[in-house]
Amino acid sequence: MKVAFLGLGVMGYPMAGHLAAKGHDVTVYNRTGAKAEKWAGEQGGSHAATPAEAAKGQEIVFSCVGDDPDLREVIAGENGAMHGMGKGAILVDHTTASADVAREMGDLLAGQGMGFLDAPVSGGQAGAENGQLTVMVGGEQSLFDTAKPVMDCYGKAVTLMGDVGSGQLCKMANQICIAGLVQGLAEGLNFAQRAGLDGEQVIDVISKGAAGSWQMMNRGSTMCEDKYDFGFAVDWMRKDLRIAMTEAKEQRLPAARHRSGRPVLRRSPAPGRQPLGHLQPDAPPEAHALNRQSVNQRLPTLAIRRIEKPVAVIRPRNVIG
Repeated sequence: MKVAFLGLGVMGYPMAGHLAAKGHDVTVYNRTGAKAEKWAGEQGGSHAATPAEAAKGQEIVFSCVGDDPDLREVIAGENGAMHGMGKGAILVDHTTASADVAREMGDLLAGQGMGFLDAPVSGGQAGAENGQLTVMVGGEQSLFDTAKPVMDCYGKAVTLMGDVGSGQLCKMANQICIAGLVQGLAEGLNFAQRAGLDGEQVIDVISKGAAGSWQMMNRGSTMCEDKYDFGFAVDWMRKDLRIAMTEAKEQRLPAARHRSGRPVLRRSPAPGRQPLGHLQPDAPPEAHALNRQSVNQRLPTLAIRRIEKPVAVIRPRNVIG
């Protein structure tokens, strides 16, 4: 199948590679053209200078960019994909964005005789590289049926959740759960080590009981070793939680657990634009856990406790797994 992939970040680069490896004719676009050229050289596909050029003549156009404004630009901007897509073509968006922008893009493309699926993914960089992503999809059944066999190239579970926007709503629930799990794990390990226990032994024991989780099995040991430079960037998690909090507010839903992200969110710049700033002095310890701190900095373990002084500026590649 002739497809395009727009956005070759840590997720998009390997996802597009899986499409090429499975025999699809892939044209890629990336804001930094050199990266698209590199991908084409490695995978044997083609690269284009604009989203519109990449989308021209393609049956399905995939996108995986940063946030709502990036998505609008890559689809509907002056050189956006919609200007190159033909009637009947489908755009599948893997960006974690708002449900509102998904519906907006869906309506826009439908008015031009094109299809749209919002299809955010979970599984992180490792999942993308190994072709083991979970894909949460919103859109029409007929469009899903056409696109699913292609998404299966990098997805271990590709599921239609409902109408356009439903994929993004499911991803919000996913991110709320992950943030809570990571925060709880960091606090639990910090407590264990401060109490004089061996962190690795604690993980080995409690992972066999009700506390066990994917995060514990895959990130617990690395937390104890103070290794964080892999997985999913903290600044992107902040963006995702901001989207979830906005949606919860619009729906007048309680979302107390993920409000712990507020102190981190207050002074964060746009994701990927510049290094993250200082945390608020009163940030709860789970917020610091998302900033590579909890175990190594020996922070207080109870969420109601407050930090006495701010922590240092952190690097933009900080990750939570």
